[in-house]
Amino acid sequence: MRYLFPAILGICGIAILVSLGTWQLRRLAWKEAMLAEIDARITAAPVAVPATPDPKADRYLPVEAEGDLGGEGLMVLASIKQVGAIHRFITTLTTPAGRVLLVDLGYRRIVSADASVPEGAVRLTGNLHWPEEIDSYTPTPDGTLWFARDVPAMAEALGAEPVLIVAREVTPGSSITPLPVSSAGIPNDHLEYALTWFGLALVWLGMTLFLMWRIKRRTV
Repeated sequence: MRYLFPAILGICGIAILVSLGTWQLRRLAWKEAMLAEIDARITAAPVAVPATPDPKADRYLPVEAEGDLGGEGLMVLASIKQVGAIHRFITTLTTPAGRVLLVDLGYRRIVSADASVPEGAVRLTGNLHWPEEIDSYTPTPDGTLWFARDVPAMAEALGAEPVLIVAREVTPGSSITPLPVSSAGIPNDHLEYALTWFGLALVWLGMTLFLMWRIKRRTV
């Protein structure tokens, strides 16, 4: 009987930890399927920009458009791994039909002294996107310098529709490097979580065996 409580405690703890690890593996499979679907959507054949894009249904939709860049824009402070601090350049694209759309042309490193935005006729392909980058800690814009891509607010500031095309290719090119939409920024830590839970289950098993060994020594 002296081993009953430690055994029950050990079995229950291990069962809970293993079930949490197994749940994270199921979440991993779901997340990988979702990311594969997003990647397939991002790289699909581009279409014309819909007349009334839906932020949910048309997120990541590949599009192509042509028109005149506004020459006036906003800079968004951001960073890229292995590159460092950057400025994203957001400007407008006026299409032949008279629509004024937002375009994320890409980035320059902050060390660059060139803050100009390209002007003139261009043809571009990219993806529609409504980034969710705003939280309670995001500073308010400082003139033309912004700290997140707030599509509705940027559209109001530049007199455009709240529709953002994140450029993949722009012809003719410029000194601004495109920073296309990708699934790389979507967190997928479920494997690490699963290994953590399984590791804790092993620790719990070791602690249970150690406790039972101590009980045995005391009763010898």
